[in-house]
Amino acid sequence: MKKNILVVDDSALMRRVICDIINSDHNFQATDYCRDGLETYERLKVKSYDAIVLDIIMPHMDGLQLLERLQKEKIRVKVVIVSTQAGDESITLRAMELGAVAFVVKPGNVKEIKSDVFKVELLANLNAVCRVQPSAKTVKSKGRAAVPVKRLKAPGSGKRLIALACSTGGPKALQSVIPYLPADINAPMVLVQHMPAGFTKSMAQRLDELSKVTVTEAVEGAKLENGHVYVAPGGKHMLVAKNPDGSHRIVLDAATPAIGGLKPCANLTFDSLSKTGYDEIICVVLTGMGSDGTNGILTLARSKPIHVIAQDETTCVVYGMPKSIADAGLADEVVPLKDVAKTITKIAGVK
Repeated sequence: MKKNILVVDDSALMRRVICDIINSDHNFQATDYCRDGLETYERLKVKSYDAIVLDIIMPHMDGLQLLERLQKEKIRVKVVIVSTQAGDESITLRAMELGAVAFVVKPGNVKEIKSDVFKVELLANLNAVCRVQPSAKTVKSKGRAAVPVKRLKAPGSGKRLIALACSTGGPKALQSVIPYLPADINAPMVLVQHMPAGFTKSMAQRLDELSKVTVTEAVEGAKLENGHVYVAPGGKHMLVAKNPDGSHRIVLDAATPAIGGLKPCANLTFDSLSKTGYDEIICVVLTGMGSDGTNGILTLARSKPIHVIAQDETTCVVYGMPKSIADAGLADEVVPLKDVAKTITKIAGVK
C-alpha cells in the first residue's frame, strides 16, 4: 500500500511540483495539500498521514507555529521540512526540538526544484522516515555469532570512553539522552551526528544548556575529560588520539573526503578508538538512516573490549543504523530511547 503524504506550502506552483515528485515514486501518493499551518492543523485533527512535507514561511500559521501546536496537543506525525529556511541552523534546530525529523533545502526557483538533485534528496528522506527503503546492512545475521572476531573481556575497572553515533531523528533523540547523563559520569563522550557545518555548533550549545554534563563542538587538540561531550563538527571527521602522557585529544580531519556522503563519519571515529588507551569503549547507536558505525565497531571489537547499546526499533525515527548493529550481532543491549542514558550510566559509572 502506498504511503499517504500531505504537502503543505503556500505556493500553488511549489505544491504542484512537490506533489508530482512524490507521486513519481511508486511507494507514495500525494493527493492532499494545505496552504498554511492553520489549514494543516485542522486537517490533522480529522485525518492521519504517513508523513507531511512542510514549508516554514506561510501566512496565518507558519511551520514552526504548527509544530508547536502539534506538540502541545500531542498530535503525532512525521514531518519533513522542505523550505528555503532549512539552511538556517537556528530555525532548523528549533524545528527539530519541536519534532521535525528530516530537512531538505527547497531551491529558490522552479528549474532547480525540478532538478534530479532535489528529487533524489526529497524521496530519500521520505523513504527513510516512512521506512519503505531497506536499510543498508554490513553483515547479515541473526545473532552474535555473525561477528567475525572474539569479543574481548573488559576489566572490572579502568578507563572508559563513550562513543555515540546517530543520524536522521538524532537531534531530537539526543535531547532524551544527553540531558539525563549525570555531571559526574566517569567517562568522556565523543558524539557523531550527521549534520552540515554550522548546525553542529548550535546543536551542541543547545544540548549544553539542557544538560548537567558539558557539551561543546569539538575543537582540534581538545583534551578529553570525564563529564564532557565532544560533538563532531559538520564537515570534518573526528578522531581520538592518545597523548604521550596517557591522556587523549581530539583530532579533526577536514582533508579526508566524505565517506558514503557522510562527513563526519562515525566509522572513522570508531576506527580511531582502536589505538587509544581506554580499557573499554561504550558504543551507542541511535536512530539514523543507513549503517554508519557498524564497520567501525566491528574493527574496534578486534582490539578493544566494547559494550554496544542500540536504540530499539519502536522508538527510532529511522531504524537503519541500530538495525545494522543488531543484524551484525553486535548489540549487547537493545533499549528504548528513554532508557539509553541510564544504560550508559550503568556501564560507565560515576566518580
